[in-house]
Amino acid sequence: MKELRKKTILTIFAILTVMLITGLTLLNVNSYRREYMSIERGLNVFDDRGGFRDGPRGPEGGVDDRKLKPRELDNMMFMDNEVYTVRLDETGGIAEILSHGSISDDFDVETIAAAITDSVSGTPEDRMHIGNLYRDAYSYKYRSSDLIVILNNDAATSKLKTLLLQSVILFLVTEALTFLAARLIAGWIAKPAEEAFARQKEFIADASHELKTPLAVIMASADELSDNAAPEKKDRYIENIRYESDRMSRLIAGLLDLSKLEDDRSKDAYKDEDLTRIIEKTCLTFDGVAYEQGVTIETDIEEGLVLKCGRDEMEKMISTILDNAVKHSFRDTTVRVSAHSEKGSILIRIVNTGEPIKEEDREKIFERFYRADRSRNRDDNRYGLGLAIARRIARNHNGDIRAYSGEGDTTFEITLK
Repeated sequence: MKELRKKTILTIFAILTVMLITGLTLLNVNSYRREYMSIERGLNVFDDRGGFRDGPRGPEGGVDDRKLKPRELDNMMFMDNEVYTVRLDETGGIAEILSHGSISDDFDVETIAAAITDSVSGTPEDRMHIGNLYRDAYSYKYRSSDLIVILNNDAATSKLKTLLLQSVILFLVTEALTFLAARLIAGWIAKPAEEAFARQKEFIADASHELKTPLAVIMASADELSDNAAPEKKDRYIENIRYESDRMSRLIAGLLDLSKLEDDRSKDAYKDEDLTRIIEKTCLTFDGVAYEQGVTIETDIEEGLVLKCGRDEMEKMISTILDNAVKHSFRDTTVRVSAHSEKGSILIRIVNTGEPIKEEDREKIFERFYRADRSRNRDDNRYGLGLAIARRIARNHNGDIRAYSGEGDTTFEITLK
């Protein structure tokens, strides 16, 4: 079980971690793409507008003294960023620098512009460079020895690094919470398996305990017979062997029945049955047993009750509860059996007057091998499997059984759908 829980925790933790990493990666990648595209769009906008407009033209259509005046840059994008347009002279040197938006002291645009002109010297075609936004200080667009648009990456870098740092912190915090969640989920997932394993261990221990006594009696009786016991004792030893063998046979049959019911192997054979007739017939078969106990059986069964079920299973369930009620009734009392349809379900009640069921035993009596009155069980040839089988039958029919005592009566209430 520990290995199962450990593997479950690791599997859940790995799945949640991959989902978290994927989500945070997509968040940062999309943010990077937005910043990249925003910078690219800003460079293109400033390049298209030029940042300068033509001055007076000479008689031959040329530009007088190439003195360019700033254009009006209203409605420009990136006004919160540090953007510059740099006009180049005929030799590729810096003729004029125009700033748009904010200015920072540590951004030496003139040195940057000079470095750009050196790197693109002799390059006739336009080019755009947007570097690594986590590392590079600036981006630029160069236009054919005429104009350079330079954008300070600091704002975008700051946003991206802040988001990355927040993602790392969120990842670490979430990983801790994910591990705790994985443990809780693993515990929830493994709980049914652990309970089943515990029940299996308990079942094996209980079954072994129940089989040990009859086997010991059989072996002892067989030893006495093999030792040439007196003729008058042989019959008693043989009777012991038969009695204990019969008890073992009943136990094994009960275990097989319960195993079959828990596997739901009989559900495919269910069909519509007249439940009214099944209950009435079962009650009639117990009239003789009830009479010997000084008990009478009274019925109030609705006509026409039909249920998709297994007839043998229904008879076994009703007879188990009825047998329990008769055997635990005081003499000269009545066992009342009623069956009615209520809100789409069939409700069966079997009520007897006798020793009440203790509140702490009301659920335990449906467990395998549990016996509240242990002093009588061996003489009655009972193993505590009957009520466990009855509840399993009810649950296989989308129902359940509950028991409670009050005002001198004990009620077993069966709900079937």
